[in-house]
Amino acid sequence: MDRQITDLYQDFKKGRTNRRDFLKKLAMVAGSTAAALALLPILKENEVMAAIKPKKEPKLITEFIKYPAETGDMRAYLARPEKGKKFPAVIVIHENRGLVPHIQDVTRRMAKEGFLVIAPDALSPLGGTPEDISNVGAMFKQLNSEQTTKNFVAAVKYLKTHPNSTGKVGCTGFCWGGALTNQVAVNAPDLNAAVPYYGRQPSAEDVAKIKAPVMAHYAENDAGINAGIPAFEEALKKNNKEYQIFSYPGTGHGFNNDTNTDRYNDQAAKLAWQRTVAFFKEKLKS
Repeated sequence: MDRQITDLYQDFKKGRTNRRDFLKKLAMVAGSTAAALALLPILKENEVMAAIKPKKEPKLITEFIKYPAETGDMRAYLARPEKGKKFPAVIVIHENRGLVPHIQDVTRRMAKEGFLVIAPDALSPLGGTPEDISNVGAMFKQLNSEQTTKNFVAAVKYLKTHPNSTGKVGCTGFCWGGALTNQVAVNAPDLNAAVPYYGRQPSAEDVAKIKAPVMAHYAENDAGINAGIPAFEEALKKNNKEYQIFSYPGTGHGFNNDTNTDRYNDQAAKLAWQRTVAFFKEKLKS
């Protein structure tokens, strides 16, 4: 949990801040009143668990699965809590390096928050992400963008009817996967929430097709991607879409990737993650 959020909660619990001011400050940090209210029970639960014993991470079931898609079977990494039968579902879309161990780790992190999660391998039509990714860029150039989008839209359909799913599905992705998350939102009207990280935005015409609420995360120092934000936000407003946009000071493109020490920003990554999890818990609840 972010130190700033924890400190706010402790000030409230110790009587240094009244409830109204606490929720107001928490909403500013979390991004919205709804997100603050979604964090409140988590803060309370954390306090209770901390008083009893150190928090144990939930055990997970993980496996590689295949689901039917536009180009044939898509390979994907799946993770879900061991305890429980049905969970809200989340699609995690990798960067332009493929389904690497880092993305598998992100998938497990999301599953530990109480979600059924799959991370499809966009390179499945080409045999999948290779162990040696030094030349993986050439493989991405071989992908057909329209078919690739349909392959990930198929993941929404797969999770809607999965026996361990509640039927609520969200999608998040990073860099290349952030742009594709936007395209899934455009092309999957039954998607329930979209959280693109520093991804290229859809056209203004396509924004009108988005049905899911959107939470978009951007790095402050990412000129190429950020150039599209004004038109994106204008289109979201014009079409009365539910959205939140966050920019993280002092960060560059890829700030969430903790395997890239040159780009990773711990504070921004943790805050964006907390916002993302709270957003999914709010929008994907049954």
